[in-house]
Amino acid sequence: MRERVIDAMTTNETLWFRDVHPFEIFKQVILPELALRQKHTLRIWSAACSSGQEPYSLSMALQEYLWSKPGGLPLGAEILATDISASMLKEAQSGVYEAASLARSLSSERQQRFFEPQGQGLWRAKNEIRARVQFKEWNLKQSFGALGKFDVIFCRNVLIYFSNELKQYILRRFAAALQPYGYLVLGSSESVAGCTDLFDMVRIEPAVVYRPKIK
Repeated sequence: MRERVIDAMTTNETLWFRDVHPFEIFKQVILPELALRQKHTLRIWSAACSSGQEPYSLSMALQEYLWSKPGGLPLGAEILATDISASMLKEAQSGVYEAASLARSLSSERQQRFFEPQGQGLWRAKNEIRARVQFKEWNLKQSFGALGKFDVIFCRNVLIYFSNELKQYILRRFAAALQPYGYLVLGSSESVAGCTDLFDMVRIEPAVVYRPKIK
């Protein structure tokens, strides 16, 4: 019953490489910069991952980066994907999607490169894409302490559904969860303005990302 209520109250709309630019910035700017500083396995958090399109898009972008720069991340990278909905996480963890779902926003080239046909119109993300993603049920109202530190946090098109007070609370904890030179990536209609002064805005055309202020 609890699970059905959660599913009814949450917005599960998601797309592959949604809005395109954040994933290009991740691949072309953020990863190369973090690679130069790498002293540990990079940790990327996809908060409110829904049915898995965002974390798998991040994993595909990361794979493309590694193909373009073999050995570019010598200590590797891992993605934590969380959501409040257990049913969405179960779907995401399977890595299986209908062909129509893939066709909505994933290029045929990426579909062929990163997915394998399963029959009956279903495709599954290849092992190299699924292997670096760990799924975990998590409510953003919970403490983040048990999750550890992250180099990149994607929390896109989520905060718009929260009260200003709850946004402030979550953003403060995002700042604490990020490594000193980490990045926070929000949705195109979201901003930290008016909620917290713990981040510096970084404009990377045509988008904006955020970094925790150096104390």
